[in-house]
Amino acid sequence: MSEHTALVVGGTSGIGLATARRLRALGATVHVVGRDKRRLDGVAATDPGLIGHRADGGHRDEIAAVLAAVGRIDWLIITLGGSDGLGPIADLDLDLLRRAFDAKFWAHLTTIQAALPHLAPTGSITLLGAISAHAGMPGTAGIAALNGAVEALIRPLAVELAPIRVNGVSPGLVDTPWWSGLPDDVRRSYFAQAARALPAQRIATADDIAEVTVVAATNPNLTGTVIETDGGARLVSMG
Repeated sequence: MSEHTALVVGGTSGIGLATARRLRALGATVHVVGRDKRRLDGVAATDPGLIGHRADGGHRDEIAAVLAAVGRIDWLIITLGGSDGLGPIADLDLDLLRRAFDAKFWAHLTTIQAALPHLAPTGSITLLGAISAHAGMPGTAGIAALNGAVEALIRPLAVELAPIRVNGVSPGLVDTPWWSGLPDDVRRSYFAQAARALPAQRIATADDIAEVTVVAATNPNLTGTVIETDGGARLVSMG
């Protein structure tokens, strides 16, 4: 696959980095975009085969400059995330939720718009949502709306941008830096409890989700689809 070029926006940690590594292992030329210089330096040290770029997906000029440097793209994967927007609706900080939409939803749109002139006609766009868009977990209305907005882009864009393919991946609980705000012992206890409730009886790794993301990006017959890779969380009560 050496003739293919991938751009992973949000590719310096977690699911994004795991996806970039898998695409590189397939032989693609892989560029990763991140805002944090420390993380980019870390990727350069551990994964010299990945080409790093410092930019914010929500800033049109920054992401456009990256795209101009990269040139043609076959696979655009956007894994921008954030934990803002959690909490009971009565106490939800709406200013914080607006910033979360800026950081994820609006950044998705900014990146997609900037990337369109660079996408190969047989290329693809893959977006990362989350189970919160589908589940009914208390305290997640804000972040559910955020991920639901991202996933709502997929079907109309799959038709509008055809033959460019557009897909999404909707993970459940994944052991990534997203949980770094919790003390280690609290996180381990919660994961152990959650794993017992899940039909898959385990918490996903970033690489589990990356494997599915690569399929969504590269399979030529897949478009307009959100792949739920949540260990069965949507089937049981996780509230």
